[in-house]
Amino acid sequence: MKIFYSKVLLTLVISLASISASFAQTLLTGFMQGKKGGYVTFSGNHEHYSSAFYYPEKIDEIPVFKEISVNTFNILGTYGFTDRFEMLVNIPFVQTVGSPDAGVLEGLGYTNQQDGAQDISVYGKYQFAKVGKVAFQGAAGFSTPLSKYYIEPNFQSLLSIGDRATTYNGILLGHFKDERGFFITGQLGYSFRTTAVPDAVLSELKIGISRPRFYLSGQVGNQTSTSGTDILRPGFTGSFVETRVNYTKVGGTIYTPLDGNLGLSIGGGGIVGGRNVGQSYYGMAGLTYNFLYHPLVK
Repeated sequence: MKIFYSKVLLTLVISLASISASFAQTLLTGFMQGKKGGYVTFSGNHEHYSSAFYYPEKIDEIPVFKEISVNTFNILGTYGFTDRFEMLVNIPFVQTVGSPDAGVLEGLGYTNQQDGAQDISVYGKYQFAKVGKVAFQGAAGFSTPLSKYYIEPNFQSLLSIGDRATTYNGILLGHFKDERGFFITGQLGYSFRTTAVPDAVLSELKIGISRPRFYLSGQVGNQTSTSGTDILRPGFTGSFVETRVNYTKVGGTIYTPLDGNLGLSIGGGGIVGGRNVGQSYYGMAGLTYNFLYHPLVK
């Protein structure tokens, strides 16, 4: 039995992979939904780290909190207004929890948990050219805080659910796909951040293959800040949002459709290198509802 068209399968699962961790850079894929196409994805993610890539060397225990867990619930929706233009909206709800030694927080006046709605993201994407099997696209978007979460100018901010900054992002995409379902998508963009959060260059490479009832992909992404300080180094004032946050992350996703509208996804990955960032690992699961019904076929 075959199920789903390859295009639908790919667009749904790649977006799930994009929101699979709290350090995700971009929600965009190289696939277009088509006119009146789209979906809603509900996903949950658990991320954990007990060490961090500080500068100039890695540390084996997180200051004050020892270990930090991040739980995220995402609602992602996208809709194709034409075959070449679509929009995407993502809303994450985040909870952070530490594992400090008994009595440590009381002496500092810190709390061991923060939670709430983080930053809403809105993107528009347009496919402006296609040469053979390679499509070229451009996207622009922004994210801004949904709730009044606060960032303390001390180590309490290690549990902050976000940077509390509005960002404006521009991204170019190149997307190759052949008749076997093999694809490669490359992204390169720039993120302008308000307040004291440094701007950053974003990039990602994703490689995968899709069959009618099975999908597998892997990706590597990078963020490189254009400025900023280093934690506990000269120039650091205690404001963690002003730090230079660089990282390289890797991950993978497996997806299978359930029927003409629904599909399930699981994935995992982590940060393998960076600067002023936790060495985190994550696992995720998601459920997708496709707006256009694609019946089961034999």
